[in-house]
Amino acid sequence: MRHYHSALGLAAEVRPAQPVTLLRPHAARRAARYFVEKFPGTALYAVKSNPSPELIRLLWESGITHFDVASLKEVRLVRANAPQATLCFMHPVKAPEAIAEAYFEHGVRTFSLDSHEELAKIVAATNGATDLTLCVRLRVSSGHSKLSLASKFGVSVEDSAPLLMAARQAADALGVCFHVGSQAMSPQAYADAMALVRAAIVQAGVTVDVVDVGGGFPSIYPGMTPPDMASYFQVIKTHFEALPISYSAELWCEPGRALCAEYASVVVRVERRRGDVLYINDGAYGSLFDAAHVDWRFPVRLLRDSSVKPVPFSFYGPTCDDMDFMRGPFELPADVQPGTMSRSACWARTARPCAPISTASSRI
Repeated sequence: MRHYHSALGLAAEVRPAQPVTLLRPHAARRAARYFVEKFPGTALYAVKSNPSPELIRLLWESGITHFDVASLKEVRLVRANAPQATLCFMHPVKAPEAIAEAYFEHGVRTFSLDSHEELAKIVAATNGATDLTLCVRLRVSSGHSKLSLASKFGVSVEDSAPLLMAARQAADALGVCFHVGSQAMSPQAYADAMALVRAAIVQAGVTVDVVDVGGGFPSIYPGMTPPDMASYFQVIKTHFEALPISYSAELWCEPGRALCAEYASVVVRVERRRGDVLYINDGAYGSLFDAAHVDWRFPVRLLRDSSVKPVPFSFYGPTCDDMDFMRGPFELPADVQPGTMSRSACWARTARPCAPISTASSRI
């Protein structure tokens, strides 16, 4: 892996014809330390956000000891790169074979669920294990978040009591978990969700040992400047301490974007300009999936000096598919022109959080 002091240095020396992923380990270490030191509980890295083996090792070395794994592949990945980590299988729908391998071969003891069917599956696949931490996922609002996670998973508060009571009988430790959606732009998202947690606990009359507030902790993007992270932590702490739960109950969270957003970016080359549309050499089927499919506005900058006023652009990726389109707007200097392997080459850099690290990597 090559090392460069800046993205501009890489572009000037290598003049890459293919997209190049840039890694910034110091940014991930800084984010990990912040959660370890400031969050009033335990932070589980949501591996799906960026399943890079190098990032997993880096976060472990920086104090992240728990990992939210959503598939058997992620279980194996983390176990191979952080052998002593605590793994929590937080996908509410899992194959019996995945549960069994996770439990018997990889030491996973924490599983989430949102139905009686999933509870029965977990109990059967673990041969009636008595050392399980079972987290019942509640459905909460994603109204304060940029990307909703409110429809696919979660039991409603109204229907949660029988499931909580059944899970309590099967569990060594009972948890309640939820997810307010990705990129929650207000701490109120957690206050509202914790109110639902309170209602569910009171209704079921069960002793709860874990409250997992999930992910949703925001990063800064163009047009999205959230409140300071400390305000989120304070709201969560205040509402957690007011819950009718076990005196020794644990508070968990599952940051993904918040730990990896600044870890990686990708350098792309402009291959063609057509008005306010730039054709670049990465796109919807590569590193910029979110920009294409959920209209995510990653920050971008041109890797050369320009005093020309920025204007909004859209991007097309390198395939022949019309869906390989990133609407933006992405603000770049108005004098952007196609790049070649000559002195006039033009490269742009886009932040690329929450996507796998590509095989072409450089570190700065």
